[in-house]
Amino acid sequence: MEIKIEKPDESRLKNLNVRSWPIWEKEASTFPWEYSDKETCYFLEGKVKVKPEEGEEVEIGKGDLVTFPQGMKCTWNILKKVKKHYTFG
Repeated sequence: MEIKIEKPDESRLKNLNVRSWPIWEKEASTFPWEYSDKETCYFLEGKVKVKPEEGEEVEIGKGDLVTFPQGMKCTWNILKKVKKHYTFG
C-alpha cells in the first residue's frame, strides 16, 4: 500500500472540486490511524510525517494532494497544525 502525493495546479483542484470538500484541522500531536476507506485530501497548511506500518515514512505539507489507500494502518506525527480538505471513496 502506497501513499500518493501530488503537487496539483489550480485546474486539477477545480476538476476534483476540492474547495467543496469538508475541512479537518488538528494541532501538533502523534496518533495511530487506520483508513477504513480511501481518503484523498488537500493540505491548506501544516506539516505532518506519516509512517505506514509497511513502507517508508512520508512528509506532507501545504499544497500537497494526498491519497491514502483503504486498509492502510499508519502513525500520524503532526509537526505543525494541519488544515486540510478531505473526501472519502
